[in-house]
Amino acid sequence: MTKTVEFYFDFGSPAAYLAATQLPHVCADTGAELVWKPLLLGGVFQATGNHSPAEIAPKGSYMTTDLQRFAKRYGVPFVHNPHFPINTLLLMRGATAIQLQQPARFDAYVDAIYHAMWVEPRNLNDPAEVGAVLQAAGFDPAALLAAAGQQEVKDRLKAVTQEAVARGVFGAPTMFVGDDMFWGQDRLDFVREALAA
Repeated sequence: MTKTVEFYFDFGSPAAYLAATQLPHVCADTGAELVWKPLLLGGVFQATGNHSPAEIAPKGSYMTTDLQRFAKRYGVPFVHNPHFPINTLLLMRGATAIQLQQPARFDAYVDAIYHAMWVEPRNLNDPAEVGAVLQAAGFDPAALLAAAGQQEVKDRLKAVTQEAVARGVFGAPTMFVGDDMFWGQDRLDFVREALAA
């Protein structure tokens, strides 16, 4: 039976971005399936009483440095977004809509948004910027915006967020291999070990 990695993520988490650059390799190496679970990190924080590291000045400063170290180790680009924090509600609804309605384009959507968030980076608080990013990636921004506003999509994002909290998730990225939970992109070695066990 194929093992799976359930990957709870929000585009607003730079650590989730770094995990997203590595998990496909981990899964390919171990023959596992990667199951993307878009959630709303703000909803998780609200439900659990957790806060972004950016809200604690010394921790936020340290995290920026630490993320740069991991990006260098992984050999991937990473630029702290000067427009951070970014309200990711529309972006996560977009991910959910694509996942439900155009699953073959999901990877392209994720790549485009992550690139615009943590590589270029761009002000994704601005709907016009989001539209330009989507247009450049071959999406119809108006159609995607309409899909993101559908009740089915809103309900699905809310349900996945609630499911995550019920499973003990308090931040992103969080990965599950079976019932074993791993939080943080710096726990990928443990994910790999769990898949190999």
